Amino acid sequence: MNNIIIQKPKKSPYRWLIYIALLAVYVWAFSGVPFTGIKETAGTIMKSILTGLFEPDWDYVYLPDGEDLLRGLLDTLAISVLGTIISAVVSFPFAFWAARNMSRFRTISGSGKVVLSFVRTFPELVMALLFIKAVGPGSFAGVLALGIHSVGMLSKLYAEEIESIDRGPSEALLASGANRFQQLWFAVLPQVLPSFLSYTLYRFEINVRSATILGFIGAGGIGTPLIFALSTRHWDRVGIILLGIIVMITVIDLISGAIRRKLV
Repeated sequence: MNNIIIQKPKKSPYRWLIYIALLAVYVWAFSGVPFTGIKETAGTIMKSILTGLFEPDWDYVYLPDGEDLLRGLLDTLAISVLGTIISAVVSFPFAFWAARNMSRFRTISGSGKVVLSFVRTFPELVMALLFIKAVGPGSFAGVLALGIHSVGMLSKLYAEEIESIDRGPSEALLASGANRFQQLWFAVLPQVLPSFLSYTLYRFEINVRSATILGFIGAGGIGTPLIFALSTRHWDRVGIILLGIIVMITVIDLISGAIRRKLV
């Protein structure tokens, strides 16, 4: 019986060059970070923050005559829901525009992809600043910022799902004399709709987190009282706001994850 000689794969000599290049990039990046030492008040501030987290201001949960935690969280949730609905509706036609298998000419789908890439380049904060200048500070600017910003990524996911559909049902309907709209309605939508809903729920989870940050610049939500509490060093109020955000996001993630598992 012949002996089988197994040769070990040779290590590429360029691997160490890659490691050295990565190390050089890290060293160069950290060398540009200014470090002047730890401030003398750092320990006191950290102790105050931890005290605020473990001894939060429970009275701020609900205030009958003013702004409280529940109203801020509800405002954040409403901004996220409306922003996600707007992005889902707007992303629908953009996805079919950018999908390669929905048009005969590559330039049509290519132009759609370029537009979506352009929209994705603007972060939520930049969008919010633009809309604050246009419509004024408040929740409406936050809704528009989340809605428009989410179109770029949500349309990209929708388009990729459309490109991966089975062409068999569409070709069968075409052979039976169905028009373009009937092919989309009876062959394409049934295949992509569950994934569309799953992507929308996933984007909603991201928008809830983003909505908490938009309040820092005046776009509504729980971020506004949070930045005020931080600026005044009201650590017990910061603690209760952070706890409220953690609970809200955790509950939403659990519910959304359970729904998405049933859809896909």
